[in-house]
Amino acid sequence: MTNFCQHVIVITGASEGIGRALALGLAPQQPKLVLAARNEKRLQEVASECERAGAATCVVPTDVTDEQACYRLVQRTMETFGGLGVLVNNAGMAMRATLEEVSNLSLFEHLMKVNYLSSVYCTKYALPYLKQSQGRVVAVASVAGLTGVPTRTGYCASKYAMMGFFESLRMELDEAGVSITIIAPDFVVSKVHERSFDAHGQQVGEPPANQHTYLTAEACAAMIIQAMEKRQRLLVTSWRGYLGRFVRLIIPNVIDGIAKKAVKEEVR
Repeated sequence: MTNFCQHVIVITGASEGIGRALALGLAPQQPKLVLAARNEKRLQEVASECERAGAATCVVPTDVTDEQACYRLVQRTMETFGGLGVLVNNAGMAMRATLEEVSNLSLFEHLMKVNYLSSVYCTKYALPYLKQSQGRVVAVASVAGLTGVPTRTGYCASKYAMMGFFESLRMELDEAGVSITIIAPDFVVSKVHERSFDAHGQQVGEPPANQHTYLTAEACAAMIIQAMEKRQRLLVTSWRGYLGRFVRLIIPNVIDGIAKKAVKEEVR
């Protein structure tokens, strides 16, 4: 397997959750990590932990909904480390509400900017350098990008968009030596659940009742690192996700039932 020693790796959404776990999981391989998110204090804390584990780091506070901020992230990476080998589009947010309950439709636009357009911006500006290094693009989507989930209309739409974008980009880059690895995590323990928007744009503020059954961020990150090393096309992190892709084609009502049940278990 490929070792990421001295590889320059950009991770968006690196201040917590999967992004933080991924940075810490990669750090012992002594990569050069560029850590991006809005919260500079939390990024510095992650950077310190990564450096103690053996990585070189560069912290770049970034609002990924801002196209120019994404451009600056890539330029800062090149200025600091002189190259770019891996781009991990991990930044994301969620919303829990039925469409009927939503009072502010601009939330859907914001979800698309954070979860989808940020990946477009970062990938666009990183692409020339990734082609030079024959590098890797990693897109952290969701099983919700493979099948619909009630109370997640906006979230699913943004993740479906990611799936379509990166599946198409893979074909465009077929002869360029740049690989695309799409990650479709099932539920993962993360602050993203507490920070999910409700129907009125307020943070939910509490974790799901069944969060103890979720995959840990560390376990998810370990799976992602393996997929990155193999330049794997798609990683789905649960049997439920894999099963859903195929059963949905034959008996879609079964998958609808599984999705409904998963959402009900969140609020027990």
